[in-house]
Amino acid sequence: MLIFLDLRHELLNAFKLKEIDRAGWINSGLKSVESVASHSWGVSYLALLLCPKDYDRNKVLSMCIIHDLGEAIIGDITPDDNISKEEKYELEFSAIKELTKSSEIKTELVDLWLEYENKSTPEALFVKACDSLDMALQASIYEIKNSDFNPSEFINSALEKIDDECMRILASSTVNGKNPA
Repeated sequence: MLIFLDLRHELLNAFKLKEIDRAGWINSGLKSVESVASHSWGVSYLALLLCPKDYDRNKVLSMCIIHDLGEAIIGDITPDDNISKEEKYELEFSAIKELTKSSEIKTELVDLWLEYENKSTPEALFVKACDSLDMALQASIYEIKNSDFNPSEFINSALEKIDDECMRILASSTVNGKNPA
């Protein structure tokens, strides 16, 4: 019974992702923005649609779901927070271990997160690209909704991280000089 209470506590903490706003959007002056959980869904949906046939789709989708899980405890850290990459990594790693310690698949979840963070497999690199593509697409949505929002910072950042030409086209704010939306 105690293990289920511990698991329930971890689940309630993980579900905080539904309420944590993506800080980069807030920092850019937007008011009503997506949650970290919404972002994770977007990354997952992109991965489902775009996953290369020779990749382990289950691994890819699992990685998408947990890639920002640590933010349920530490929040959405951005470069504006002046926290080093090493410190952010350690904070997230500690949070991932805390949020999965009662799960029967805790080792698998931690290993997936480490694989993603370390970009150690083609699947991890693909999920990183989906993460960036999601940001670019969301920036385009905010541009459509907010005429005073300039998405170029977010789209350019995404394009720097995406190698796949099809994904780069999807991330671009314009196609042949026209906004695709």
